[in-house]
Amino acid sequence: MNVHDSERIAGSLDAAGYIPAADGSDPDLIVFNTCAVRENADNKLYGHLSFLAPEKKLRPEMQIAIGGCLAQKDKSVILEKAPYVDVVFGTHNMGSLPALLERARVEKRAQIEIKESLEHFPSTLPARRHSPFSAWVSISVGCNNTCTFCIVPALRGREKDRSSDEILSEIRALVSDGVIEITLLGQNVNAYGVDFGDRAAFAKLLRACGEIEGLERVRFMSPHPRDFTDDVIQAMAETKNVMPHLHMPLQSGSDAILAAMRRSYRVDRYRSIISKVRSALPQASITTDVIVGFPGESEADFQATLDLCSEVGFLAAYSFKYSKRPGTPAAVMENQIPEQIVAERYDRLHQQINQVAARVNNEVLGKRVEVLITDIDGSNATGKSRDFRLVHFEAPATARPGDIAELTIRETKAHFILGDSQSVSIRPTRGGDAFSSRKAEAESKGVALGMPTLKSVHYK
Repeated sequence: MNVHDSERIAGSLDAAGYIPAADGSDPDLIVFNTCAVRENADNKLYGHLSFLAPEKKLRPEMQIAIGGCLAQKDKSVILEKAPYVDVVFGTHNMGSLPALLERARVEKRAQIEIKESLEHFPSTLPARRHSPFSAWVSISVGCNNTCTFCIVPALRGREKDRSSDEILSEIRALVSDGVIEITLLGQNVNAYGVDFGDRAAFAKLLRACGEIEGLERVRFMSPHPRDFTDDVIQAMAETKNVMPHLHMPLQSGSDAILAAMRRSYRVDRYRSIISKVRSALPQASITTDVIVGFPGESEADFQATLDLCSEVGFLAAYSFKYSKRPGTPAAVMENQIPEQIVAERYDRLHQQINQVAARVNNEVLGKRVEVLITDIDGSNATGKSRDFRLVHFEAPATARPGDIAELTIRETKAHFILGDSQSVSIRPTRGGDAFSSRKAEAESKGVALGMPTLKSVHYK
Protein backbone atom coordinates (compact mmCIF):
# COMPACT_ATOMS: atom_id res chain seq x y z
CA MET A 1 0.00 0.00 0.00
CA ASN A 2 2.83 2.42 0.81
CA VAL A 3 4.45 1.79 -2.59
CA HIS A 4 1.09 2.50 -4.25
CA ASP A 5 0.70 5.73 -2.28
CA SER A 6 4.29 6.80 -3.07
CA GLU A 7 3.55 6.42 -6.78
CA ARG A 8 0.51 8.69 -6.33
CA ILE A 9 2.54 11.28 -4.43
CA ALA A 10 5.16 11.27 -7.20
CA GLY A 11 2.43 11.51 -9.82
CA SER A 12 0.83 14.51 -8.10
CA LEU A 13 4.20 16.26 -8.05
CA ASP A 14 4.77 15.46 -11.73
CA ALA A 15 1.37 16.94 -12.56
CA ALA A 16 2.32 20.10 -10.65
CA GLY A 17 5.47 20.56 -12.75
CA TYR A 18 8.09 18.94 -10.53
CA ILE A 19 10.71 16.74 -12.21
CA PRO A 20 12.82 14.00 -10.61
CA ALA A 21 16.25 15.13 -9.47
CA ALA A 22 19.04 13.73 -11.63
CA ASP A 23 21.20 11.12 -9.95
CA GLY A 24 24.02 12.78 -8.01
CA SER A 25 22.38 16.21 -7.90
CA ASP A 26 21.03 17.94 -4.80
CA PRO A 27 17.22 17.78 -4.86
CA ASP A 28 15.09 20.84 -4.12
CA LEU A 29 12.45 18.66 -2.47
CA ILE A 30 12.65 15.53 -0.33
CA VAL A 31 9.44 13.67 0.52
CA PHE A 32 9.18 10.92 3.12
CA ASN A 33 6.12 8.67 2.82
CA THR A 34 6.05 6.98 6.19
CA CYS A 35 4.75 3.84 7.89
CA ALA A 36 3.66 3.53 11.52
CA VAL A 37 3.11 -0.21 11.89
CA ARG A 38 6.31 -0.65 13.93
CA GLU A 39 8.37 1.63 16.14
CA ASN A 40 11.41 1.11 13.93
CA ALA A 41 9.74 3.25 11.24
CA ASP A 42 9.55 6.18 13.69
CA ASN A 43 13.22 5.83 14.54
CA LYS A 44 14.24 5.69 10.89
CA LEU A 45 12.34 8.84 10.00
CA TYR A 46 13.72 10.94 12.83
CA GLY A 47 17.21 9.60 12.14
CA HIS A 48 16.97 10.69 8.50
CA LEU A 49 15.61 14.10 9.52
CA SER A 50 18.51 14.65 11.93
CA PHE A 51 20.93 13.83 9.14
CA LEU A 52 19.24 16.38 6.87
CA ALA A 53 19.35 19.22 9.42
CA PRO A 54 22.81 20.53 8.37
CA GLU A 55 21.85 20.39 4.69
CA LYS A 56 18.64 22.32 5.37
CA LYS A 57 20.65 24.97 7.21
CA LEU A 58 23.01 25.33 4.23
CA ARG A 59 20.16 25.32 1.71
CA PRO A 60 17.03 26.73 3.40
CA GLU A 61 15.21 26.80 0.05
CA MET A 62 15.26 22.98 -0.04
CA GLN A 63 11.88 21.70 1.11
CA ILE A 64 11.18 18.64 3.25
CA ALA A 65 7.73 17.04 3.38
CA ILE A 66 6.52 14.21 5.63
CA GLY A 67 3.43 12.20 4.73
CA GLY A 68 1.80 8.86 5.41
CA CYS A 69 0.75 7.02 8.54
CA LEU A 70 3.44 8.36 10.86
CA ALA A 71 2.54 11.90 9.87
CA GLN A 72 -1.13 11.10 10.56
CA LYS A 73 -0.09 9.76 13.99
CA ASP A 74 2.48 12.32 15.13
CA LYS A 75 1.11 15.48 13.48
CA SER A 76 2.72 18.52 15.12
CA VAL A 77 5.16 16.31 17.08
CA ILE A 78 7.18 16.11 13.85
CA LEU A 79 7.74 19.87 13.89
CA GLU A 80 8.65 19.77 17.57
CA LYS A 81 11.39 17.24 16.80
CA ALA A 82 12.38 18.70 13.41
CA PRO A 83 11.22 22.34 13.17
CA TYR A 84 12.87 22.73 9.75
CA VAL A 85 10.31 20.42 8.08
CA ASP A 86 8.18 22.40 5.61
CA VAL A 87 5.06 20.23 5.17
CA VAL A 88 3.31 17.52 7.18
CA PHE A 89 0.39 15.80 5.44
CA GLY A 90 -1.60 12.70 6.28
CA THR A 91 -3.01 9.57 4.69
CA HIS A 92 -6.26 11.19 3.58
CA ASN A 93 -4.97 14.18 1.59
CA MET A 94 -1.81 13.15 -0.25
CA GLY A 95 -3.05 14.93 -3.38
CA SER A 96 -2.77 18.23 -1.51
CA LEU A 97 1.03 18.07 -1.29
CA PRO A 98 1.85 20.41 -4.23
CA ALA A 99 -0.48 23.11 -2.86
CA LEU A 100 0.94 22.74 0.65
CA LEU A 101 4.49 23.06 -0.66
CA GLU A 102 3.60 26.25 -2.52
CA ARG A 103 1.87 27.67 0.55
CA ALA A 104 4.91 26.89 2.72
CA ARG A 105 7.15 28.56 0.16
CA VAL A 106 5.02 31.72 -0.08
CA GLU A 107 4.19 32.07 3.63
CA LYS A 108 7.68 30.95 4.71
CA ARG A 109 6.33 28.79 7.50
CA ALA A 110 5.56 25.12 7.95
CA GLN A 111 2.21 23.73 6.85
CA ILE A 112 0.44 20.92 8.72
CA GLU A 113 -2.70 19.52 7.14
CA ILE A 114 -4.10 16.28 8.56
CA LYS A 115 -7.57 15.28 7.36
CA GLU A 116 -9.70 12.87 9.37
CA SER A 117 -11.56 11.56 6.33
CA LEU A 118 -10.58 10.71 2.78
CA GLU A 119 -10.49 13.59 0.28
CA HIS A 120 -9.83 11.55 -2.86
CA PHE A 121 -9.37 7.84 -3.38
CA PRO A 122 -5.58 7.47 -3.85
CA SER A 123 -5.95 5.55 -7.11
CA THR A 124 -7.79 8.49 -8.70
CA LEU A 125 -4.67 10.66 -8.34
CA PRO A 126 -2.00 10.87 -11.06
CA ALA A 127 0.74 8.27 -10.68
CA ARG A 128 4.38 7.84 -11.58
CA ARG A 129 4.58 4.06 -11.62
CA HIS A 130 7.86 2.42 -10.68
CA SER A 131 7.25 -0.36 -13.19
CA PRO A 132 5.89 0.11 -16.72
CA PHE A 133 4.50 -3.45 -16.80
CA SER A 134 3.26 -4.09 -13.23
CA ALA A 135 0.87 -1.88 -11.29
CA TRP A 136 -0.81 -1.56 -7.90
CA VAL A 137 -4.56 -0.95 -7.90
CA SER A 138 -6.19 0.10 -4.64
CA ILE A 139 -9.72 -1.27 -4.29
CA SER A 140 -10.32 -0.08 -0.72
CA VAL A 141 -8.71 1.95 2.04
CA GLY A 142 -9.14 1.68 5.77
CA CYS A 143 -10.05 -1.28 7.95
CA ASN A 144 -13.02 -2.22 10.15
CA ASN A 145 -11.09 -4.76 12.22
CA THR A 146 -9.97 -4.02 15.78
CA CYS A 147 -6.77 -6.07 16.17
CA THR A 148 -5.29 -5.09 19.52
CA PHE A 149 -1.76 -4.64 18.14
CA CYS A 150 -2.62 -2.57 15.07
CA ILE A 151 -2.60 1.20 14.74
CA VAL A 152 -3.63 1.26 11.05
CA PRO A 153 -7.44 1.60 11.53
CA ALA A 154 -6.86 4.69 13.69
CA LEU A 155 -4.72 6.24 10.94
CA ARG A 156 -6.46 5.04 7.78
CA GLY A 157 -10.03 5.12 9.08
CA ARG A 158 -12.90 2.72 8.46
CA GLU A 159 -13.05 0.80 5.20
CA LYS A 160 -14.09 2.68 2.10
CA ASP A 161 -14.59 0.74 -1.14
CA ARG A 162 -14.30 1.93 -4.71
CA SER A 163 -16.95 0.92 -7.20
CA SER A 164 -16.06 -2.08 -9.35
CA ASP A 165 -16.69 -0.01 -12.49
CA GLU A 166 -14.06 2.53 -11.39
CA ILE A 167 -11.56 -0.21 -10.50
CA LEU A 168 -12.01 -2.09 -13.77
CA SER A 169 -11.80 1.15 -15.72
CA GLU A 170 -8.44 1.90 -14.12
CA ILE A 171 -7.18 -1.61 -14.85
CA ARG A 172 -8.21 -1.37 -18.52
CA ALA A 173 -6.40 1.97 -18.80
CA LEU A 174 -3.28 0.42 -17.25
CA VAL A 175 -3.42 -2.53 -19.64
CA SER A 176 -3.73 -0.19 -22.61
CA ASP A 177 -0.55 1.51 -21.32
CA GLY A 178 1.41 -1.77 -21.38
CA VAL A 179 0.71 -3.20 -17.92
CA ILE A 180 0.37 -6.99 -17.90
CA GLU A 181 0.31 -7.61 -14.12
CA ILE A 182 -1.79 -5.91 -11.46
CA THR A 183 -2.00 -6.35 -7.70
CA LEU A 184 -5.31 -5.48 -6.03
CA LEU A 185 -4.69 -3.71 -2.72
CA GLY A 186 -6.57 -3.18 0.50
CA GLN A 187 -5.90 -3.27 4.23
CA ASN A 188 -8.36 -6.17 4.20
CA VAL A 189 -8.74 -6.79 0.51
CA ASN A 190 -11.23 -9.65 0.61
CA ALA A 191 -13.66 -7.62 2.75
CA TYR A 192 -14.22 -5.58 -0.42
CA GLY A 193 -17.94 -4.93 -0.78
CA VAL A 194 -18.71 -4.36 2.90
CA ASP A 195 -19.08 -0.65 2.18
CA PHE A 196 -21.94 -1.28 -0.25
CA GLY A 197 -23.35 -4.52 1.16
CA ASP A 198 -22.15 -7.20 -1.28
CA ARG A 199 -20.20 -10.03 0.37
CA ALA A 200 -19.55 -11.63 -3.03
CA ALA A 201 -18.04 -8.46 -4.50
CA PHE A 202 -14.40 -9.53 -4.28
CA ALA A 203 -14.96 -12.86 -6.04
CA LYS A 204 -16.90 -11.02 -8.74
CA LEU A 205 -14.05 -8.54 -9.13
CA LEU A 206 -11.50 -11.33 -9.60
CA ARG A 207 -13.67 -12.92 -12.29
CA ALA A 208 -14.12 -9.56 -14.02
CA CYS A 209 -10.33 -9.14 -14.09
CA GLY A 210 -10.18 -12.46 -15.91
CA GLU A 211 -12.19 -10.99 -18.77
CA ILE A 212 -9.77 -8.13 -19.46
CA GLU A 213 -7.85 -8.90 -22.63
CA GLY A 214 -4.10 -8.43 -22.30
CA LEU A 215 -4.05 -8.71 -18.51
CA GLU A 216 -1.82 -11.72 -17.86
CA ARG A 217 -1.41 -11.75 -14.09
CA VAL A 218 -3.67 -10.75 -11.19
CA ARG A 219 -2.55 -10.81 -7.56
CA PHE A 220 -4.05 -9.41 -4.36
CA MET A 221 -3.01 -8.52 -0.82
CA SER A 222 -3.64 -8.66 2.03
CA PRO A 223 -6.68 -10.75 2.88
CA HIS A 224 -7.98 -11.61 6.35
CA PRO A 225 -8.99 -15.16 7.35
CA ARG A 226 -12.27 -13.92 8.81
CA ASP A 227 -13.56 -12.69 5.45
CA PHE A 228 -11.99 -15.31 3.18
CA THR A 229 -14.91 -17.12 1.57
CA ASP A 230 -15.32 -20.19 -0.61
CA ASP A 231 -16.48 -18.13 -3.59
CA VAL A 232 -13.09 -16.34 -3.62
CA ILE A 233 -11.27 -19.69 -3.67
CA GLN A 234 -13.50 -20.83 -6.52
CA ALA A 235 -12.85 -17.60 -8.43
CA MET A 236 -9.09 -18.04 -7.97
CA ALA A 237 -9.27 -21.58 -9.33
CA GLU A 238 -11.50 -20.74 -12.29
CA THR A 239 -9.95 -17.43 -13.41
CA LYS A 240 -6.90 -18.13 -15.55
CA ASN A 241 -5.01 -14.90 -14.92
CA VAL A 242 -5.43 -14.98 -11.12
CA MET A 243 -2.10 -16.29 -9.87
CA PRO A 244 -1.85 -19.48 -7.75
CA HIS A 245 -0.47 -17.68 -4.72
CA LEU A 246 -2.17 -16.69 -1.49
CA HIS A 247 -0.74 -14.37 1.13
CA MET A 248 -2.78 -15.21 4.24
CA PRO A 249 -1.63 -13.56 7.50
CA LEU A 250 -1.45 -15.99 10.41
CA GLN A 251 0.09 -13.78 13.15
CA SER A 252 0.14 -16.65 15.69
CA GLY A 253 -0.40 -20.41 15.82
CA SER A 254 -1.92 -20.18 19.30
CA ASP A 255 -5.67 -19.78 19.81
CA ALA A 256 -5.04 -17.98 23.10
CA ILE A 257 -2.81 -15.39 21.45
CA LEU A 258 -5.17 -14.99 18.48
CA ALA A 259 -7.95 -14.23 20.98
CA ALA A 260 -5.75 -11.69 22.78
CA MET A 261 -4.94 -10.14 19.40
CA ARG A 262 -8.69 -10.00 18.68
CA ARG A 263 -8.11 -11.72 15.34
CA SER A 264 -11.66 -13.22 15.10
CA TYR A 265 -10.50 -16.64 13.80
CA ARG A 266 -8.75 -19.59 15.35
CA VAL A 267 -6.16 -22.08 14.13
CA ASP A 268 -8.74 -24.60 12.89
CA ARG A 269 -10.35 -21.92 10.72
CA TYR A 270 -6.94 -21.03 9.29
CA ARG A 271 -6.14 -24.68 8.55
CA SER A 272 -9.51 -25.07 6.83
CA ILE A 273 -8.82 -22.12 4.49
CA ILE A 274 -5.42 -23.48 3.49
CA SER A 275 -6.87 -26.96 2.94
CA LYS A 276 -9.62 -25.61 0.69
CA VAL A 277 -7.17 -23.49 -1.30
CA ARG A 278 -4.85 -26.42 -1.88
CA SER A 279 -7.74 -28.66 -2.84
CA ALA A 280 -8.92 -26.16 -5.47
CA LEU A 281 -5.41 -25.05 -6.53
CA PRO A 282 -2.92 -27.86 -5.83
CA GLN A 283 -0.09 -25.79 -7.28
CA ALA A 284 -0.74 -22.76 -5.05
CA SER A 285 1.97 -21.37 -2.79
CA ILE A 286 1.14 -19.82 0.59
CA THR A 287 2.93 -16.92 2.29
CA THR A 288 2.07 -15.32 5.61
CA ASP A 289 2.78 -12.78 8.37
CA VAL A 290 3.79 -13.77 11.91
CA ILE A 291 4.21 -11.64 15.03
CA VAL A 292 6.68 -12.87 17.66
CA GLY A 293 6.53 -11.86 21.33
CA PHE A 294 2.96 -10.60 21.61
CA PRO A 295 2.11 -9.83 25.27
CA GLY A 296 1.40 -13.00 27.19
CA GLU A 297 2.95 -15.32 24.60
CA SER A 298 4.23 -18.40 26.43
CA GLU A 299 6.82 -20.84 25.19
CA ALA A 300 3.96 -23.25 24.42
CA ASP A 301 2.17 -20.53 22.39
CA PHE A 302 5.32 -19.86 20.42
CA GLN A 303 5.94 -23.56 19.82
CA ALA A 304 2.41 -23.83 18.42
CA THR A 305 3.35 -21.13 15.91
CA LEU A 306 6.52 -23.00 14.91
CA ASP A 307 4.56 -26.23 14.52
CA LEU A 308 1.87 -24.64 12.37
CA CYS A 309 4.44 -22.93 10.11
CA SER A 310 6.02 -26.32 9.46
CA GLU A 311 2.65 -28.01 8.97
CA VAL A 312 1.32 -25.46 6.47
CA GLY A 313 4.57 -25.27 4.50
CA PHE A 314 4.85 -21.55 3.85
CA LEU A 315 6.89 -20.43 0.86
CA ALA A 316 7.78 -17.35 2.93
CA ALA A 317 6.77 -15.80 6.22
CA TYR A 318 7.22 -12.10 6.91
CA SER A 319 8.01 -12.24 10.62
CA PHE A 320 8.04 -9.27 12.97
CA LYS A 321 8.95 -8.70 16.58
CA TYR A 322 5.93 -7.33 18.42
CA SER A 323 6.16 -3.54 18.56
CA LYS A 324 4.13 -1.40 20.98
CA ARG A 325 2.09 1.19 19.15
CA PRO A 326 0.64 4.13 21.10
CA GLY A 327 -3.10 4.01 21.65
CA THR A 328 -3.47 0.29 20.92
CA PRO A 329 -4.88 -2.07 23.60
CA ALA A 330 -1.87 -4.39 23.35
CA ALA A 331 0.50 -1.59 24.34
CA VAL A 332 -0.92 -1.54 27.87
CA MET A 333 -1.47 -5.27 28.30
CA GLU A 334 0.16 -7.09 31.18
CA ASN A 335 2.86 -9.71 30.60
CA GLN A 336 4.89 -7.80 28.02
CA ILE A 337 7.62 -10.17 26.82
CA PRO A 338 11.23 -9.23 27.66
CA GLU A 339 13.20 -8.07 24.66
CA GLN A 340 15.83 -10.81 24.92
CA ILE A 341 13.16 -13.53 24.84
CA VAL A 342 11.49 -11.91 21.82
CA ALA A 343 14.85 -11.75 20.02
CA GLU A 344 15.61 -15.41 20.78
CA ARG A 345 12.18 -16.54 19.56
CA TYR A 346 12.48 -14.39 16.46
CA ASP A 347 15.78 -16.08 15.56
CA ARG A 348 14.25 -19.53 16.09
CA LEU A 349 11.27 -18.66 13.91
CA HIS A 350 13.56 -17.30 11.21
CA GLN A 351 15.57 -20.52 11.18
CA GLN A 352 12.41 -22.62 11.05
CA ILE A 353 10.93 -20.60 8.21
CA ASN A 354 14.16 -20.91 6.21
CA GLN A 355 14.07 -24.70 6.61
CA VAL A 356 10.42 -24.84 5.55
CA ALA A 357 10.98 -22.51 2.59
CA ALA A 358 13.93 -24.59 1.40
CA ARG A 359 11.73 -27.69 1.52
CA VAL A 360 8.88 -25.95 -0.34
CA ASN A 361 11.18 -24.55 -3.04
CA ASN A 362 12.75 -27.97 -3.55
CA GLU A 363 9.34 -29.19 -4.77
CA VAL A 364 9.86 -27.39 -8.10
CA LEU A 365 13.36 -28.76 -8.76
CA GLY A 366 13.53 -29.99 -12.35
CA LYS A 367 10.12 -28.49 -13.20
CA ARG A 368 9.29 -25.96 -15.90
CA VAL A 369 8.12 -22.56 -14.65
CA GLU A 370 6.85 -19.34 -16.21
CA VAL A 371 8.62 -16.19 -15.01
CA LEU A 372 7.73 -12.53 -15.44
CA ILE A 373 11.13 -10.84 -15.77
CA THR A 374 11.37 -7.87 -13.40
CA ASP A 375 15.03 -6.90 -13.70
CA ILE A 376 18.07 -7.60 -15.89
CA ASP A 377 21.65 -6.74 -14.93
CA GLY A 378 23.97 -7.69 -17.76
CA SER A 379 22.92 -11.23 -18.58
CA ASN A 380 21.57 -11.93 -15.07
CA ALA A 381 17.78 -11.81 -14.92
CA THR A 382 15.40 -11.86 -11.97
CA GLY A 383 11.67 -12.42 -11.95
CA LYS A 384 8.66 -13.95 -10.23
CA SER A 385 7.02 -17.24 -11.09
CA ARG A 386 3.26 -17.52 -11.27
CA ASP A 387 3.25 -18.85 -7.70
CA PHE A 388 5.41 -15.97 -6.41
CA ARG A 389 8.82 -17.66 -6.21
CA LEU A 390 11.84 -15.44 -6.77
CA VAL A 391 13.74 -16.80 -9.79
CA HIS A 392 17.27 -15.99 -10.97
CA PHE A 393 18.60 -17.10 -14.34
CA GLU A 394 20.89 -16.17 -17.21
CA ALA A 395 18.83 -14.50 -19.90
CA PRO A 396 19.50 -14.24 -23.64
CA ALA A 397 20.34 -10.83 -25.05
CA THR A 398 16.83 -10.43 -26.50
CA ALA A 399 15.13 -10.60 -23.08
CA ARG A 400 13.69 -7.44 -21.51
CA PRO A 401 12.07 -6.68 -18.16
CA GLY A 402 8.35 -7.21 -18.72
CA ASP A 403 8.84 -10.23 -21.00
CA ILE A 404 7.87 -13.77 -19.99
CA ALA A 405 10.52 -16.48 -19.67
CA GLU A 406 9.90 -20.21 -19.49
CA LEU A 407 12.68 -22.30 -17.98
CA THR A 408 13.58 -25.42 -16.03
CA ILE A 409 14.67 -25.12 -12.39
CA ARG A 410 18.17 -26.55 -11.81
CA GLU A 411 18.78 -25.55 -8.18
CA THR A 412 16.74 -24.33 -5.21
CA LYS A 413 17.51 -22.30 -2.10
CA ALA A 414 15.38 -21.10 0.82
CA HIS A 415 14.66 -17.67 -0.67
CA PHE A 416 15.03 -18.18 -4.42
CA ILE A 417 15.31 -20.74 -7.18
CA LEU A 418 17.77 -20.91 -10.10
CA GLY A 419 16.90 -21.58 -13.73
CA ASP A 420 18.91 -23.62 -16.20
CA SER A 421 20.30 -21.14 -18.74
CA GLN A 422 20.12 -23.73 -21.54
CA SER A 423 16.39 -24.19 -21.02
CA VAL A 424 15.28 -20.55 -21.27
CA SER A 425 12.76 -19.47 -23.88
CA ILE A 426 11.52 -15.87 -24.07
CA ARG A 427 8.07 -14.66 -25.04
CA PRO A 428 8.07 -10.93 -25.86
CA THR A 429 5.13 -9.11 -24.31
CA ARG A 430 3.46 -5.71 -24.35
CA GLY A 431 5.03 -5.28 -20.91
CA GLY A 432 8.47 -5.63 -22.44
CA ASP A 433 7.49 -3.12 -25.11
CA ALA A 434 6.40 -0.70 -22.38
CA PHE A 435 9.75 -1.09 -20.61
CA SER A 436 11.67 -0.44 -23.85
CA SER A 437 9.59 2.64 -24.53
CA ARG A 438 10.12 4.08 -21.06
CA LYS A 439 13.84 3.36 -21.16
CA ALA A 440 14.21 5.13 -24.50
CA GLU A 441 12.27 8.13 -23.20
CA ALA A 442 14.39 8.36 -20.04
CA GLU A 443 17.64 8.12 -22.01
CA SER A 444 16.52 10.82 -24.43
CA LYS A 445 15.74 13.18 -21.54
CA GLY A 446 18.88 12.32 -19.57
CA VAL A 447 16.86 11.50 -16.45
CA ALA A 448 17.95 8.44 -14.49
CA LEU A 449 15.42 5.86 -13.38
CA GLY A 450 15.27 5.34 -9.60
CA MET A 451 15.65 7.40 -6.44
CA PRO A 452 18.06 10.37 -6.27
CA THR A 453 20.77 10.52 -3.61
CA LEU A 454 21.80 13.47 -1.49
CA LYS A 455 25.53 13.39 -0.78
CA SER A 456 26.05 10.40 1.54
CA VAL A 457 22.34 9.88 2.21
CA HIS A 458 20.89 6.90 0.39
CA TYR A 459 17.14 6.31 0.49
CA LYS A 460 15.56 2.90 0.07
